[in-house]
Amino acid sequence: MRALEQEISADQHPKARILLGLWIFSLVSLILIFLGTDKDGSVSIANITHKFYHHKQLPLPPQSPSESSNANEKSYGDALEEALAKASTENKTVIITVANKAYTEGDKPMLDIFLDAFWLGDDTHKLTKHILIVAVDQTAYDRCMFLQLHCYKLKTEGVEFDGGEKLFMSEDFIKMMWRRTLFLGEVLRHGYNFIFTDMDVLWLRNPFPRLEDESLDLQISVDKFNGDQWSEHHRINTGFYMIRSNNKTIALYNEWYGGKDSSVGKKEQDVLLELMRGGAFERLGLRVRFLDTVFFSGFCQNSEDAKKVCTVHANCCRGIKAKESDLIEVIHDWNRFKALSDDEILDFQWSDHRACRHSWNRP
Repeated sequence: MRALEQEISADQHPKARILLGLWIFSLVSLILIFLGTDKDGSVSIANITHKFYHHKQLPLPPQSPSESSNANEKSYGDALEEALAKASTENKTVIITVANKAYTEGDKPMLDIFLDAFWLGDDTHKLTKHILIVAVDQTAYDRCMFLQLHCYKLKTEGVEFDGGEKLFMSEDFIKMMWRRTLFLGEVLRHGYNFIFTDMDVLWLRNPFPRLEDESLDLQISVDKFNGDQWSEHHRINTGFYMIRSNNKTIALYNEWYGGKDSSVGKKEQDVLLELMRGGAFERLGLRVRFLDTVFFSGFCQNSEDAKKVCTVHANCCRGIKAKESDLIEVIHDWNRFKALSDDEILDFQWSDHRACRHSWNRP
């Protein structure tokens, strides 16, 4: 009898296991169907994973007010770091310029003229791989990407640039200049040196050999050179300058941008000029050199020696069309200069910047 009972018991265990397995399988299936069912009755794996993980984010550490206010800056900074690293030279120096729709559209837009100079200049073609174009609108960014350049789309909370021309000293012009200053300060905080160049600056020769003194914190262009490269009695021009990243220059940018709200109606260049004349350069321990217009010239003061000139800036000019017209003439002058014999070079002169001279008569 005992043997019979053991045989029956042995037969029941496998059946019990099978029934238990079927029960567990059915229960799990019902749970998965419940989790995977959407409002329309459909079932998908995506719904299951969404319900499992959507509300299971790791808790964030508490942020201080300053950390919270800078949350957007940090994510923006990550993209900026990537863009800077791609364009940088070996010693972490980048050439930076800013573009908007008005500078990238038309039969011969400013961006094309700017790039033409790098193509035609002496020892400048190789520098294009170190240019970072900062686009303030989608049209400028798309054009930059089409040209396969290094591009960065500037995103600004609460500020929208429509891409139109920002006429000199207009409200939108001043706003864009201050936004540019804020951005460039962020570049310094990322540890990168840079040459900032307006897009209406033609690079006819490689300027790096004349800017390589690493003991200088800032080397900045002027409208007219007074003969002394260390004199603060210059009218500085922020359309072209080289600056090195260090604690002193970062402090300068913090103080510079900090003057924005108390300087309503003033462009950033005016505020930097006031800081300089107020002794800020000396107080911060900055070594600053003011660039001779023989090498770094503009329409305010032509270079006296075309054999030495590195850059030509369409300063002392109002309006994109006037700048484009006269910069094209500069490129024609440059091509003409390169074709001259040594004797003919002695008589070389730049063309009159007629369009820019008349631009101030516009309403």
